Amino acid sequence: EQMTVEDLEAVVEDTSVYARVSPEHKFKIVEALKERGHFVAMTGDGVNDAPALKRADIGVAMGITGTDVSKEASDMVLLDDNFATIVHAIEEGRTIYENIRKFVRYIVSCNVGEILLMLVSPLMGLSLPLTPVQLLWVNLVTDGLPALALGVEPAAPDIMEEPPHAPDEGVLARGTGSYILWVGLLLGIVCVVTQLLAERYGLGGSDPRIWQTMVFTTLALSQMGNALAVRSDHQLVARLGLLSNPLLVGAVLLTLVLQMAVVYVPFLQKVFNTAPLDLAHLLICLGLSAVVFVIVEGSKLVRRRTNRLA
Repeated sequence: EQMTVEDLEAVVEDTSVYARVSPEHKFKIVEALKERGHFVAMTGDGVNDAPALKRADIGVAMGITGTDVSKEASDMVLLDDNFATIVHAIEEGRTIYENIRKFVRYIVSCNVGEILLMLVSPLMGLSLPLTPVQLLWVNLVTDGLPALALGVEPAAPDIMEEPPHAPDEGVLARGTGSYILWVGLLLGIVCVVTQLLAERYGLGGSDPRIWQTMVFTTLALSQMGNALAVRSDHQLVARLGLLSNPLLVGAVLLTLVLQMAVVYVPFLQKVFNTAPLDLAHLLICLGLSAVVFVIVEGSKLVRRRTNRLA
């Protein structure tokens, strides 16, 4: 009764159960937890709970037994009065947040790679690597379809074991910004190397449409590898299982089919200024694009080993 908020701060970290607490005590406990840097959720159903519900980061009122005053003071209403629902809601919220990060990582890293390709190739004395129509295709199809599927990625098994995010944490935090930069750089390098080999060193033959189609295809295939690898910060694709997100697998397969159609269907070749690739050219594209997937997956192993040693 006589403890101040400062006194509570000293014991609140090690106390799990409070008995015979009044509405004023609840308010003090919330204050103490917030002062210690915690993100606080408070449940309540009575009129007297309103101040603590209002002060908490997330006030949760009971939907069945709660008073109108407590519901007005809360951020959420628990319709079934079941506390387990709160845990499910937190898991769902974390999953949505993580999927937004994956979406941003994938889309922006691919765009960074495309920008680097379009800037670096002319600076190296090479021809313009992609036509405007090809760039539009990449942004609408090879970027768009997998990105949408990443938005429905199921929750990771250990998502509830992760520490909570800071309230002011940006979407580029927790390695997202660095991932965008280094994977975007990797995508750009792979595509520039493809153009160097195909255009300058003659692997694409004498027809300029061949080497341009090789760059176009390598970029598309690289992005598919990125889409599969970006699903987790630390779990390998083999551990996650391809079929754990069938929509993503379907999006990747559909994108590959559409990309092959652009390369091999005659009337689409005229629209996108592509030429049919023979098996050797296609294998070069596949081998170079696989570098992106292998390096991103390998970085997870390195990170896990580093964390284990630390």
